[in-house]
Amino acid sequence: MDGRQVVLNRIRRGLKDVRKGEPAAVGQANARKTGTAEAPVDWVYGQPTPMDDVLGRFVERCADYKARVERVAAADGVPAVVVRCLADAGAGSVVCPPGLNPTWWDAVATAGIAAHGDEPPLSKADLNGIDAVVTTATVGIAETGTIVLSHGDGQGRRVLTLLPDVHVCVVAADQVVSDVPEAITRLRPFVAAGRPLTWISGPSATSDIELARVEGVHGPRTLIVILVG
Repeated sequence: MDGRQVVLNRIRRGLKDVRKGEPAAVGQANARKTGTAEAPVDWVYGQPTPMDDVLGRFVERCADYKARVERVAAADGVPAVVVRCLADAGAGSVVCPPGLNPTWWDAVATAGIAAHGDEPPLSKADLNGIDAVVTTATVGIAETGTIVLSHGDGQGRRVLTLLPDVHVCVVAADQVVSDVPEAITRLRPFVAAGRPLTWISGPSATSDIELARVEGVHGPRTLIVILVG
């Protein structure tokens, strides 16, 4: 029996003596005794949380997590910024996952940066020797500065964003949502399709060792976000 089944069995035992509908009945009885009714909650899961500037909040929170953020007005400006970010990070080689915009790939190769494809899949040893990876994203979350990959076209396998030291991630403005519930709503089709999700909040880091922050332990040391639009 795995850990998940153990937990579920404990929950079932804990709820064994709870009658169906009992919480609602208790709430109604208390309302009758006190002469008050429960206040209605005008909220639906997945609705956007009002924000003055969703993109501005996203940029601010990404920076809080020590990610570098570059804003680009239009998609045709992305290739040059990708090349500049890779050069600034000192990357001499990069992996470009299947489905990545070919103009980005061409710009990288023209700049003299060794561009590697992932078909057939690169070995872990090969990936460990490559400096950077460039991907797109599925969702960006303004409230938490989180980027979510669903590993479709342009996002590659999960391991591609874990072994190289630098991750350049291109996020479109219309992919940025206000908060986690809104993100979950957008991600439901990918979950239903059985796709893995990778949630990224800044460069890889841990503080488990003597409470000292250590970066790059289980992922890239440098995260560069290019926000388009």
